[in-house]
Amino acid sequence: MEFKGIDLGDKRLNQRAILLAEQLSGNPTASIPQACGGWAETAAAYRFFARDKLEWTDVMEPHWQCSSERMRACDVVLCLDDTTELNFNAQDIAGLGPLSYEAQRGMYVHATYAVTPQREPLGVLNAWMWARERKGADGVRGGEKESTRWIEGYERVAEQAADLPGTQLVYVADRESDIIALMRRAHDLGCPADWLIRAQHNRVLPEGQRLWDHTTQAEPLGEIRFTLPGRQRQKAREVHQQIWSRRIDLPGAQWYRARWEVETFFHVLKNGCRVEALQLSTIERIERALAVFMVVAWRIARLMRLGRTCPDLDAGLLFEPDEWKAAFILNRKTPPDTPPQLNEVVRLVAMLGGFLARKGDGEPGVKTIWLGMQRIVDFVAGIRYMREVEQQTCV
Repeated sequence: MEFKGIDLGDKRLNQRAILLAEQLSGNPTASIPQACGGWAETAAAYRFFARDKLEWTDVMEPHWQCSSERMRACDVVLCLDDTTELNFNAQDIAGLGPLSYEAQRGMYVHATYAVTPQREPLGVLNAWMWARERKGADGVRGGEKESTRWIEGYERVAEQAADLPGTQLVYVADRESDIIALMRRAHDLGCPADWLIRAQHNRVLPEGQRLWDHTTQAEPLGEIRFTLPGRQRQKAREVHQQIWSRRIDLPGAQWYRARWEVETFFHVLKNGCRVEALQLSTIERIERALAVFMVVAWRIARLMRLGRTCPDLDAGLLFEPDEWKAAFILNRKTPPDTPPQLNEVVRLVAMLGGFLARKGDGEPGVKTIWLGMQRIVDFVAGIRYMREVEQQTCV
């Protein structure tokens, strides 16, 4: 459904793109040969990614259109902008460049990711992919100025705002985007989209005061408290933050906290879809593959979020009958006669990926969902094959 409007100039290419999306979505952690399931399909996938005249933007175009339609139905959409690096240090891929360390080889992906204030993922709106040039003898790196990606990210959101007059678009970005050029560009465009940027610089204001001192002179508007989840070697901890504003009262919800959803998206892309293990020979082929995988990563993240925010949805809206029935069967439960609620199916899928579903465990995360979906897809493929065998036997 997400690729139904694809137009690559050839019906066969359109069909191949849709099939690839299905195969990679069904088994995101697998290599391309494993996901395709045979040499003929694998060779066809590699031929698709090797087509020099095929632009990765053409592959993502139908997803952009679908994302725009989902945004149209919302009063407010947060457009989260962020960058991640892809490390291909062990791969023989032409066109790569240095990463954080000059000895590393890889590329960067800068994406604009749309979510609702309730953090429901709506889609990828834009992507900027590039490889850095190496530093010269003078220590200066050539190539286009990388801060441009923040400005172009806002411009893309501004274009969307013109097409969605009934939706408030808010561009949300971290400290790296705290640059005057971005704010000036937004002003020149008439601020068709709002922007919410985490301050990095304690700027000097026209009256001579510093930004942070000036802001905190007044009484705090209030305090928010939330639990920052544990990660790596850091334990989960309770965070207390005071809120100041010198111009307006902030709304009850903290939109900036939703920025973490783009980190979840990158987590699925890199660890769920394992794009850093792609065995493709050029950066252009990597970009075409990433165009498909970004849609796959969005779908997995959306499934997790809808299972939390819209638990009573009909599971049939996101799962085929064979899929939600498989979730029950593999958990040794009898499938109901009618589609169950979405949250129930999502939890069953996650249990197949290691989610324990104990009383204090909360809701499953993306990792257990993508692992569980692999078991679902394999099981459903077996069921459908058996049906074909039975039909041939009957004939």
